[in-house]
Amino acid sequence: MTENFKLKLIEGCKKLGLELDELKAEKLYRYYELVVEKNKFMNLTAITEEDEFISKHFVDSLSIIKAPNLKDELTQAKGIKLIDVGTGAGFPGMVLKIVFPSLKITLFDSLKKRLNFLDEVIAELRLKDIETLHGRAEDYGNNKLYREKYDICVSRAVANMSALSEYCLPFVKPDGLFVAYKSGGSHSEIRDASKAIKILGGNIEDIQDFMLPDSDIERSMVSVRKIKKTPAQYPRKAGTPAKEPIK
Repeated sequence: MTENFKLKLIEGCKKLGLELDELKAEKLYRYYELVVEKNKFMNLTAITEEDEFISKHFVDSLSIIKAPNLKDELTQAKGIKLIDVGTGAGFPGMVLKIVFPSLKITLFDSLKKRLNFLDEVIAELRLKDIETLHGRAEDYGNNKLYREKYDICVSRAVANMSALSEYCLPFVKPDGLFVAYKSGGSHSEIRDASKAIKILGGNIEDIQDFMLPDSDIERSMVSVRKIKKTPAQYPRKAGTPAKEPIK
């Protein structure tokens, strides 16, 4: 691990209010190396420069602790089940597993090549209680083995908030939490999705607006509490939520 990487990562985490020990920093550095190496052969990320990667992938993934009470829950609670929908190269789910190792994590994505890479990372870092899952959210959200089985669902995927809620809320247990990483300026989109969220059994509990440390990126962290079961007709068949968002 380079000295620059360690200093930038630890300082970025401090700005979130998170103390990071050297062992976790070492694992994150190895993860960074694996992403950059694999990126030569497949498209995982456009961001490979060290400082930018730290800010826009690692610190951004960890900014979930901006959500009320979530820092204590992730740090102290044991056996929390979390699913990362549209995980891509593992952001935020892989980062959360490394920093909060007691989490039980499912990395979910529709592209098998990405998940094969994440399986390599899991093996390399010897991580436990983490799995990859390949498929469409609309299909697995109706599968009784996964439907309403998770305490927390997170997504940093680029999707309309209404469609994203239909992908994610079916996975969340009643009284669980769906946390969406949205770009700054998304308030009208979030407001327009409020009906869909209510229909799907959720309630917008909190929106945290902030600047990502050491960047010019505005973030809105949206916390949606699951207050009742998702109706059986949701999620709709694959492709429908994106084409015809609930209004």
